[in-house]
Amino acid sequence: MSEKVLMKGNDAIAEAAIRAGCGAYFGYPITPQNELIAYMARHMLERGRVFIQAESEIAAMIMVYGASCAGVRAMTSSSSPGISLKQEGMSYAAGADVPLVLVNIVRGGPGLGNIAPSQSDYFQSTRGGGHGDYRSIVLAPKSVQECADFTYLAFDLADKYRMPVIIQGDGMLGQMMESLELPPEKEAPKRDWTAGGMAGTGRAARHITSIELVPEKLEALTKARFARYETVKANEIRYEENDCANADLVMVAYGTCARVCLGAQKLAKQEGIKLGIFRPITLWPFPFDALGKAIGNKPVLTVEMSMGQLVEDVKLSAYYAGSKSDVQLLGRPGGIIPTEEEVFARAKEMLKK
Repeated sequence: MSEKVLMKGNDAIAEAAIRAGCGAYFGYPITPQNELIAYMARHMLERGRVFIQAESEIAAMIMVYGASCAGVRAMTSSSSPGISLKQEGMSYAAGADVPLVLVNIVRGGPGLGNIAPSQSDYFQSTRGGGHGDYRSIVLAPKSVQECADFTYLAFDLADKYRMPVIIQGDGMLGQMMESLELPPEKEAPKRDWTAGGMAGTGRAARHITSIELVPEKLEALTKARFARYETVKANEIRYEENDCANADLVMVAYGTCARVCLGAQKLAKQEGIKLGIFRPITLWPFPFDALGKAIGNKPVLTVEMSMGQLVEDVKLSAYYAGSKSDVQLLGRPGGIIPTEEEVFARAKEMLKK
């Protein structure tokens, strides 16, 4: 039975991970996700599971890789500059087909930037991030409830496709408190591909690695992996449409910015203006076809907390659909959250043209 509680987004992610069967967590402190690592420190050990505060983000990522190879559902979390340090390990995991969950509570950048909410890691997450040809599934919650739900889902998707899954939040979602229903506890699934060779596993030793020195073999492995990614695209694209069909203009946003757009939509209704909202939930695979159909030839306003990263995929969606939409960006970098009044004013300005 589910239970309703009041939690921060960071805590909701942590508790949902535990309930999803996460057996090992490895992390390193960085604001604004420190509540997550603190929650895991308190509650993983009391449930007889593994928690280690590693000596660095790099070490934490490799520990997650190793634990997953050993058969445990494993997770790490960080924020922007810490995620950059984890990218080498992410590439190793992707190259070895090892499932894991990575949480990024995005902060202002580049560099150390600040600890305010941002969405400027979109390119990093959706274009692989580390070196080589690979992809990660990217889930973008907009509420504390979804922080929990998507964490639960992330572990299942990681195991289903044997690949890394990223939960992409931001400092606002990590820190805000809302009521939510927590998912029930469940056991992690058995894995028949893991390293084995240890006492009690009953499995022969198996070497798991991302290295392949024969170019033709590495090419074949990479192509097979990308064929699996096509299966992900066919089955796992998620998005949300809100009054797009009859809209005068469609706003595209995810996470915190999608919440801001809901406020702008309410302001617009008071003046008889119809604004639709299209929210990609999977940032990868991105819902190109669905967005192209939703916008038709309507003007489009992309709202994001960056100088323009999501907008590139919005423009591609319009291009693929043969749309003649005017796609514009309202981007606020540096940890600034756009206001609903600002979004509505920009939408009105576009509609006057």
